[in-house]
Formats: sequence, structure tokens, C-alpha cells
Amino acid sequence: MAKMDKHFVYPAGVDNFGFDWGRLALTCAPEVNGATQFSAGVVFVPPGQGHSRHNHPGAEEIIFIIRGTGEQMIEDADGTPETREIGAGCTVFIPDGRFHATRNIGTEPMEIFVVYSPTGPEKLLRDAPDFRLIPSDEDDGGRDD
Repeated sequence: MAKMDKHFVYPAGVDNFGFDWGRLALTCAPEVNGATQFSAGVVFVPPGQGHSRHNHPGAEEIIFIIRGTGEQMIEDADGTPETREIGAGCTVFIPDGRFHATRNIGTEPMEIFVVYSPTGPEKLLRDAPDFRLIPSDEDDGGRDD
């Protein structure tokens, strides 16, 4: 591995976190490339799937929709849920500790870029009952083409 490889990471080049609702390729995190202020990755959600209501106490989250159409629920400060349709180009901000859920309502897979700050919430995903590790595909240089 070249010295700078940890700075240029493709989703297929890292072990993915698999779930019944989709998968997360953590491409930026302390254990991936030494990031200390945030972690980030690409989430892939098949049509009709989505993750259930959850929160990340002590961390903010940014969700950027790369591809696909979905429903995003975020609870306000009083716990009242608000749901909106989202699509490619939409940035969603999840405040510290707010409950939220994302669901693919389209006919194509959703591809979503997520950022957690500070790092940490992604580690808790390993405790999910449907978690499984999907080994990286380093034979193709880690590219998802």
C-alpha cells in the first residue's frame, strides 16, 4: 500500500457494514485513515428499505443525497417528527441527539454520503442485531464502478 492510499478511499476498498436495510462503507474514520474530528462514509439503501428511528447522542450528522429518492424524518426539539421527501443534491442536518430515520421510497437504490462529528456513532452500528461485516474488494483497486 502506498503511503498516501489512506487519503484516497473508495467504498469498495474498505470493509462495509451490512444490515438488513442496506450497507455503510466507512471511508473516513480514525481506524481507516486517522481522522480525529469527524467520520464519514457512503450509505447504500435498496428500494423500499431504510433504517429505523435512532439518534446519536453527542454527535451531529450531515446526510447528503447523491442518488435516489427517499423520505427523511427528523424530530424537532420537542420530539415531534417531521418527514420530507428528499432527493439527489439535498443536504440534511441532524442536530446532536435528534431522532431521525431515512427510507428509500424510489425504484432505484439510494446512495447517501454521511458525516458524523465527532467520530464515534459509527462504532455503535456494530452492536445492531442485523450487523454483518462485508469484506473489502481490494482486487479492483477499491473502486465502485
